[in-house]
Formats: sequence, C-alpha cells, structure tokens
Amino acid sequence: MQTAKQAAREIIDHLSDQASWDDIMYELYVKQKIEEGLTDIEAGRTIPHEQVKAELLGNGNYNGQGVPELISGI
Repeated sequence: MQTAKQAAREIIDHLSDQASWDDIMYELYVKQKIEEGLTDIEAGRTIPHEQVKAELLGNGNYNGQGVPELISGI
C-alpha cells in the first residue's frame, strides 16, 4: 500500500507541466475522497441506494428491504 506522500507524487507526476496549484489541489482532493470512500465500504459504513433516495425525496421511511414505506397521512 502506498503512503500518502507516494500517492501524491504519483498524481503530480501524471499532471502536465502546465498544471496550476488549483489543478494539483483538485487531483489530491479527489484521490483523498476516493480513498475515504473505499475505506468506508470495507468497514461497512454504507447506506443502501433506496434508503438515500427515500430520504432525499422525503416520500417515505426506508424499511430495510429496498422499498420505501409510505408515511401515512401524507
């Protein structure tokens, strides 16, 4: 497994010589977020798509079976 420093060097080495500071920071930020996401997946810290969809749409409560339950009275 690469260290953060090794990963940063690899990313920077693949950028063009005309890359700006913003380009470099963006690429490092994206790499960091991808690594965090992969770590979350390995640790089981995920939320099913249907649950997120139900919560964002505000149309029901997630019942844990891939199907939102409608809230009565709406």
